[in-house]
Amino acid sequence: MADIEDLHELAEQGAADARLAPVTVSMAILAVFVAAVSLMGERVHANEMLAQSKAADQWAQYQGKVIRERSDGMFLDQLSVLALQSSSNVEQLKTKYNGEINRYNGETKDIQTQANSTEAAVAVLDRRSNWFDFADVLLEASLVICSITLLTQKRAYWYFGLLGAASGICVAVVALFIH
Repeated sequence: MADIEDLHELAEQGAADARLAPVTVSMAILAVFVAAVSLMGERVHANEMLAQSKAADQWAQYQGKVIRERSDGMFLDQLSVLALQSSSNVEQLKTKYNGEINRYNGETKDIQTQANSTEAAVAVLDRRSNWFDFADVLLEASLVICSITLLTQKRAYWYFGLLGAASGICVAVVALFIH
């Protein structure tokens, strides 16, 4: 991206020539669009990272519940093999741990559903951030192309830059509607 000071200097040079005033004004407006799209893209990236972290936490919780469920299952298996003195206590333990296994099984299904939903949200945010990144690149390139007009005094660069800017704005609008 062109350095802000360089663009400022080019804008001052363009201000001396009245024919280039529309170019400098459009460059200033374009710079605002670049900043806005860049900010939106950064926010989407941040939300994507938060959602990805949340999904990882949910999968870790799922994994912990599965380990507890399997551990309780192994305990029940051991109870059925061992000869114990009080069969009523054994039955109480079996009932307790079967209940725990059923509870963990239900909880893991809920957690798995939440984690899959969060991962789907991450995928949407990833697609949206890619579109914002592309829009940002188009707008920055368009700003640089428009600045070439100030150096060469050829309006064809300005028109080409405006066309690129319009494309970048369209891509950014599309990014807003990705769900």
